[in-house]
Amino acid sequence: MHRCFPIAIGTGPSQFHPAAPDTVAFMPLDVAQVCAQLIRFDTTNRGGGDSAGEREAAEHVAALLQDNGVPPMLLEPAPRRTNVLARVPGTDPSLPALLVQSHLDVVPADPAEWSFDPFAGEIRDGYVHGRGAVDMKDMAAMTLAVINRWHTEGRRPRRDIVLAFVADEEDQGAYGAHWLVEHHAAYFAGVQAAISESGAFSYDVDGVRLYPIGTAERGTSHMKLTATGRAGHGSRRNDQNAVTALATTLARIAAHQHPVRLTPTVEAFLVGAGKALGVEVDLDDVDATLARLGPAAKLAENTVRCSTTPTMLQAGYKVNVIPGTATAQLDVRTLPGTVDELVATIDALLPPGVTREFLEHQPPVEAPVDTPWFTAMADALRDEDPAAAVVPYCLGGGTDAKAFSRLGIHCYGFSPLRLPVDFDYRAMAHGVDERVPVAGLEFGVRVLDRFLSS
Repeated sequence: MHRCFPIAIGTGPSQFHPAAPDTVAFMPLDVAQVCAQLIRFDTTNRGGGDSAGEREAAEHVAALLQDNGVPPMLLEPAPRRTNVLARVPGTDPSLPALLVQSHLDVVPADPAEWSFDPFAGEIRDGYVHGRGAVDMKDMAAMTLAVINRWHTEGRRPRRDIVLAFVADEEDQGAYGAHWLVEHHAAYFAGVQAAISESGAFSYDVDGVRLYPIGTAERGTSHMKLTATGRAGHGSRRNDQNAVTALATTLARIAAHQHPVRLTPTVEAFLVGAGKALGVEVDLDDVDATLARLGPAAKLAENTVRCSTTPTMLQAGYKVNVIPGTATAQLDVRTLPGTVDELVATIDALLPPGVTREFLEHQPPVEAPVDTPWFTAMADALRDEDPAAAVVPYCLGGGTDAKAFSRLGIHCYGFSPLRLPVDFDYRAMAHGVDERVPVAGLEFGVRVLDRFLSS
């Protein structure tokens, strides 16, 4: 099924256009098939505006929404960078609305590295295979399957459910979530909380099934360092070599051990995981606690400290010429409440002649754990898996929560999946041979239905 819809281009309120009213005969949706169909749309985003575009995938999503009684709106800030918005009215309009958001773009996949076609969307051996299977066309498919359930059974949620299927998350969101927040914030009026990727997946540790719900994200502050010196001949002594100055600085930054800074989310994770696993938790000795947590430590080890990781270097144009400048880029990740401290630390590590500048600066975000939203998510998981040990956790990377949180929305990572014990979920996103279990998707639909309905 593929139909074209009017696409609004621009920023003014008058640019909103509902989709065409034509419909096709209703067909029940199979979540695995929906996920596979979405994977077959190549929505590769290489960054810097180099993208295959999300338009065909967005039109497909819009058609499914339309056929299930939810009129969609399509908006493009640039050709082919298409976003889909929709709203499902609740039975109690006095309740605050909830946003369910997914991104339709994916990172590149080199077919030579994969054992199957990354965009074939094959369903075999109990898995849906392909790029985007867990990042995050699975969540988009589960959301659409829930909408289909409601339409089939004549049900409505208690509160308004706002749906956003967005472009450009795998770059900087300039054509997706950030653009929507900047130019169409009114559409999200009344939304109090949001759910999206990177949370509520089962994580087996010695027979205990942890379900980490994302309640925080480290900030992303990509930084460029520039060393300046004296250009000259490579055969001559030069104590103002920019390359040497930069290399020495990078070594100092890479060796620096940032202090432990426990945020409320990470502290709650350590306490909750320790209790579930029967492990002693000492918040005054976090490194020892992580060691005792075993495999569960992987969910927190990157979020107890900030990080400053050198990733790119550029200098020189000929081997026998000492260049006058050398540059490097750092992937800087900050915890909530630590941005000023981290910047001051970096400044203290820079010698004279080396300067810094931000290339991107998205601050960390954190949603409260002690809320009815988190409780309802935990209850929905335990209703489907009574053995679920639900804990909050902080994402080491970032999502479109950084955009929507600017509107005062509490953003949670809640894309529920029950996974096989030996399934390395964390290696799937951006990895080779990405896939998601069909049974996990079906579990996720049931959990989402429980949560979104009530």
